[in-house]
Amino acid sequence: MKIAITGASGQFGRMVADRLLEVMAPQDLILLSRTPDQLAAYAERGCATRAADFDHPAGLASAMAGADRLLLISGTRVGYRVPQHGAAIAAAQTAGVGHVVYTSFLGAGDPDHPSEAVVDHRGTEALLMASGLAWTALRNAQYADAVTDVIAPQAATAGVLLSVAGDGRIPVIWREDCAAAAVAVLLSDGHANRAYDITGPDRLSYREITAMIAEFSGRPVRFELTDEAGLYAMFDALGIPREPVDNLVVGGVPWNSNDMVSFEVGIRDGHFDVTSNDFAVLTGHAPRSLRALFGARAEALRAIVAAQG
Repeated sequence: MKIAITGASGQFGRMVADRLLEVMAPQDLILLSRTPDQLAAYAERGCATRAADFDHPAGLASAMAGADRLLLISGTRVGYRVPQHGAAIAAAQTAGVGHVVYTSFLGAGDPDHPSEAVVDHRGTEALLMASGLAWTALRNAQYADAVTDVIAPQAATAGVLLSVAGDGRIPVIWREDCAAAAVAVLLSDGHANRAYDITGPDRLSYREITAMIAEFSGRPVRFELTDEAGLYAMFDALGIPREPVDNLVVGGVPWNSNDMVSFEVGIRDGHFDVTSNDFAVLTGHAPRSLRALFGARAEALRAIVAAQG
């Protein structure tokens, strides 16, 4: 069986590729990326590395040629991803891929979900369901890594976490755990035409997360509730664009404000307050907690905050 991975040069793609290479031959792995030169180390091991760009669909089918299963890792252009993902799905049909495993997002089955990111995923899942391909949707919760690596340094430096989310809850999960779930599905049968909620062990509010940021950064950090206009104003002041800009990171933030504000509205209104044991069923072990990731990265967090003053 040959497995192809889109976005293979990114963090998630590399995590999955590395895990697959522990149990399968390199020649059975096809790694796709807009920048395949970044995959040179994998090519040296014997993996196929091929150029593939969702915005240039003409070459996608040939890039996927020979793959039995495809891990479709969602793009980063929030609000504009459905056409990109649709091009990848059409290419998979042309290439004769048998099964597409898609990195979706928690809440994608909720037709009233306000998050722009989730709307993208819901649209992509609809295309998969209509494609005639076998599919699996991995509805990953927010990465715990996004909290420790992006949200925490900003909040600890500013001394405040300004948020719309209120006391709404979300079960954040380690990116590595999401990769483990993807590998489990790619390597086993019985997952066709199913969606799994991949969640962490704890349903946390941003108020509780703020307390963890203070604890592990060693800095006083307060939680401050605002409304959508107030959150937009903060992001505007930081120079964060409202619409997505490819590969743009502003002050350590890789997301656009339409994405972030609508996401927090989804938390506030209870759309992410989901519990699931799907991760444990797929992998055979429990997911790890946000507290555990903070513990592992506390030294790095303190160093970042100290450097920023």
